[in-house]
Amino acid sequence: MTRDGRLGVGVIGAGRVGPVVALALAGAGHAIVGITHGSDDERVEGMLPGVPLLDPLEVVRRSELVVIAVPHDQLGPLVSGLAEVGAWQVGQLVLHTDPGEGTGILSPAALKGAIPLAVHPAIAFTGTSIDLRRLANAFAAVTAPAPVLPIAQALAVEMGCEPVVVAEADRAAYAEAIATATTFSRSIVAQARELLAGVGVDNPGAYLSALVHATIDDALVDPVTPIEGDLDIGTA
Repeated sequence: MTRDGRLGVGVIGAGRVGPVVALALAGAGHAIVGITHGSDDERVEGMLPGVPLLDPLEVVRRSELVVIAVPHDQLGPLVSGLAEVGAWQVGQLVLHTDPGEGTGILSPAALKGAIPLAVHPAIAFTGTSIDLRRLANAFAAVTAPAPVLPIAQALAVEMGCEPVVVAEADRAAYAEAIATATTFSRSIVAQARELLAGVGVDNPGAYLSALVHATIDDALVDPVTPIEGDLDIGTA
């Protein structure tokens, strides 16, 4: 870290998450030193003008903090592969954003002297600057060894989130909760939209909007409300 606590940040992963996290950390005063190529380099360059597009090895070489935002099945092999070529540096911060993993997945980097951190911002990423507003109202699951937990919490705050500590052993259950909330909600709403379209409702998304938002808000406040029989949806 520099004297004022600002970091040179490199990002591996240019999908929906990586560029947004980079943008958030840049807004907190950190310097983005590079990001890997992705499927839409033009979008990334628009979000992070002037930031070099690099290969993963060069991103690690340049960075004090490496943010890894790649699909779940790529995370372990990536970390191990970079360890095999001697990429990780002593004292370097390595942070991944996968909800289902703690810091154990980063052990190949930790064995080389890097400092492992796991921070998952709990939002649905669009991959655009819109996500910065979502981060400002979100929580982030934070997992890290006790001596460096405050660093992980501080980085979550700098992304705009309120940090919540999740134990290493609980990350799988945490990921299941996140997947249930997102995947199930999307599939159910999509099914309802299809049914309404089938009976001639012109704009089923708009038709459902108030009902779905109110139902979810109620569930978040009172999760023990029965979902059958006495749920009041205006039938009486």
